[in-house]
Amino acid sequence: MMARYLRVTMPNGLKFDVPAELIARNRAAYYAKADTGIVSGPEYDKEFAAEYEYTLNDDFELIDWAANNMNWDEVEHNARLVWPDPQVVDYQEGWVNGEKEIVELERID
Repeated sequence: MMARYLRVTMPNGLKFDVPAELIARNRAAYYAKADTGIVSGPEYDKEFAAEYEYTLNDDFELIDWAANNMNWDEVEHNARLVWPDPQVVDYQEGWVNGEKEIVELERID
């Protein structure tokens, strides 16, 4: 079975995949509570399931909810680095032949 992920490209070019389920659960919990006024029980569960399915299958809702209603710290622990692939990066090659420069920074110790 295939799983859906929200792939986000960070300003530094790193790409992370965040499980769409996580975003859908977050949105479903919000709307189930807002629509029913409760946080548990059969009515809540029914509304949660409907909102979860709707969000999980709607790309726009997933992206919109994630960007406008969630913070990175809410998904970071479930995000998976996909580019560059940490298994493929040849750090020895980078150390030997990578671009190098001397910089001066203020000490933080």
